[in-house]
Amino acid sequence: MGSLVYRRYGGSLQVDLPSFDVLEEAVRIPETQWIATACPLAGLSCDPRFLSLMDMDGNGRIRVAEVRTAVEWAAKRLKDRRGADAGSPVLELDALTEEARPLRGAAETILRTLKAPDGARISLEQVRASDKALREAGQNGDGIVAPAHLPERLRPLARDIMACFPEAKNRAGEAGIDPAMLKAFREERAALRAHLDARGKAFVLGEASLDTAKRIRAVAPLLDTYFVQCRLVAAQPEAAASLRLRAERVEGALGDVVALGKAAGDLPIAPPEPSGVLEWSRLHRGPAYEQLEAFHKDVATPMTGDARRLTDPAWRELLAKADAVLAWQVKFDASPVRKMVDALPAVADADLDAIEAECAADLALKPTLDAIVELERLVLYQQWLLVFANNFISMPNIYLPKRLALVERGTLILGGRKYTLSVLAVDRAAHAALTAQGTTCILYVQVAPKDGAPSYEVAVPVTRGRSTDLVVGKRGIFYDVDGKEHDATVTHVIRQPVSLWEAMTMPFTRMGTFITSKVEGLATAGEKTFDTTLEKGYTQALAAPPTPPAAAPAAAAPATGGLGGLVAAGSIAAAALGSSFAFIVTQVKSLTVVDLISAATLIAIVVMAPAGLLGWLKLRRRNLALLLEGSGWALNDRLMLTPALSSLVTRRPRLPKGARVDRMDMVRPALLRQQEEDGETEGLSIWARLAIALAVLFILLWQVRVPILTAVCEAGWLSEETCTVLLPNVVSPSTAPAPGATPAAPPAGAK
Repeated sequence: MGSLVYRRYGGSLQVDLPSFDVLEEAVRIPETQWIATACPLAGLSCDPRFLSLMDMDGNGRIRVAEVRTAVEWAAKRLKDRRGADAGSPVLELDALTEEARPLRGAAETILRTLKAPDGARISLEQVRASDKALREAGQNGDGIVAPAHLPERLRPLARDIMACFPEAKNRAGEAGIDPAMLKAFREERAALRAHLDARGKAFVLGEASLDTAKRIRAVAPLLDTYFVQCRLVAAQPEAAASLRLRAERVEGALGDVVALGKAAGDLPIAPPEPSGVLEWSRLHRGPAYEQLEAFHKDVATPMTGDARRLTDPAWRELLAKADAVLAWQVKFDASPVRKMVDALPAVADADLDAIEAECAADLALKPTLDAIVELERLVLYQQWLLVFANNFISMPNIYLPKRLALVERGTLILGGRKYTLSVLAVDRAAHAALTAQGTTCILYVQVAPKDGAPSYEVAVPVTRGRSTDLVVGKRGIFYDVDGKEHDATVTHVIRQPVSLWEAMTMPFTRMGTFITSKVEGLATAGEKTFDTTLEKGYTQALAAPPTPPAAAPAAAAPATGGLGGLVAAGSIAAAALGSSFAFIVTQVKSLTVVDLISAATLIAIVVMAPAGLLGWLKLRRRNLALLLEGSGWALNDRLMLTPALSSLVTRRPRLPKGARVDRMDMVRPALLRQQEEDGETEGLSIWARLAIALAVLFILLWQVRVPILTAVCEAGWLSEETCTVLLPNVVSPSTAPAPGATPAAPPAGAK
């Protein structure tokens, strides 16, 4: 492994994979030195068929062992790897090894089928087109031949046989006939022939044996029950009394037709005879009388020759014959080739042999067609295997601006910025739960294709600008890796500082948000309190009884509610606010400009320094690995988001070359013209604005008058008398006592 070279990308050490020969050696390094050890198929921008071939166990993920197997398989079949180095979809047949001879034969078959002018190379497009061409020609290699691909004389027979058995479809999706179906047809035809030969032995009830047997079976429950009752009476004569209706039941049912009918239905069809004989003349006129009488005339009398009675042995013989007929019919109905019973004599074995030969010929193509599938695998491996390895074993494409990583889904344009990295987020909740543990600001964006395809969600890292400008519901556009434009909507934001300045100012932003929310809450609560007080005072005023004139002097007592209480409360609140404002003004007046600047600077340093340090640490720890792991990747190393990469992931493109910026605001002239046309203006006039500006300037200068006048007097720009007048409480330099001098004694009588 001495030829392997490891390079550093954004802080992670990755093996360099410039060629297929290096890849063949690199797959043998320990798995711990691979950037990824597993990845999902979803979200990779490459040929779906290639991914399905790489996923050898079909679990929807590609792992280290599967990558190694794929590289080893391709290396055994490619002696010239230049096509794999270039990622070419065209396979040179001379590049194949001796082990790939079946693939070469399949390629030559394809080129002949397509009548390609160049027989020395084959493309992925030709392989896929040949698959369709071969299948359309009826060559599927599975032994299932559609009737349309059989000789015309055999097509009707094939369709008839196919109608007798479950449908079988070939690789082209066409219903056809196969050797297994032909074998089953031969067996079922022989069985049906033997069964038809036995029909005469079973059908002994005449021409209408089947109908007669069905009528016998229909009355079998009634007659079987009757002859069992006869045996019971023969064994125990007193049982005959129990088979009759009791007198109280008949009396209870008189006048009730339904009850009488039910009672009659419980009687035997005729009085049971110990001798086991049914006298037709003694049939009770119960619910089954008409059915039994018809059976007597149409079936029993013709079959037994006795019109007066039916004995138990005669009935058993008649029932056995009926069951034999019905059993024969059941077996006939179960035969899958019964539909061809009339055509069976015309089916020649030679025709069956001809269809079977066509199926065998198609089945003989199986090795060639299987080789075509493997040929497609080899072409796909040549085109994509090195690219995939550079996105699995190593991941340099994430860090290189001119290359596209397979995990990337497209580019987002939102809020005047361009976000060049995005990954598929199949499960946003699970993805966000993982990325929230990191320090990177992440946008989750719903992409809605315009062509009606299903929408999907992507995760986009934000590395520049301000995260506070990104809110749920903000709209933009998304360009996928194919350059197609789609609508995009922000659905979720993992908010983290995007820049050092944002991290330093975030405490002030939070304080401003907190103060704003509290002021809004107080204002809302004040409005509710005011409305409640007004409503309460108004209600009390309406409900209070009128005061008698004699009680007027007593009304001088202070009011505790109503409008008077409201006014008093308002006065107290105004006084409190006024005193608070006066205190603030007094404290500010006692400070100089230098004090104000120093205090503001100190507060800024105390607040911004820790926030800036914490933000700097967060920005240094931004890791793209969480972005991929949230999508199902298993990674061995971190993918640090370096400052250089941050500037590539989120960009604000410059203006086009040669463009010029006109600084004049085009809105103000248009507004002035509109105001002149309307003849009126809104807001303050110019003189009012000037007066407000002068007042504000005067207040500011008044606050700093002392230090300014002191500096002017000390500089000697004004006379001593003027300074004494302007600053009566400030001792001028000329009257100040000399250093070390004893102050003069106060005049006599002074306190």
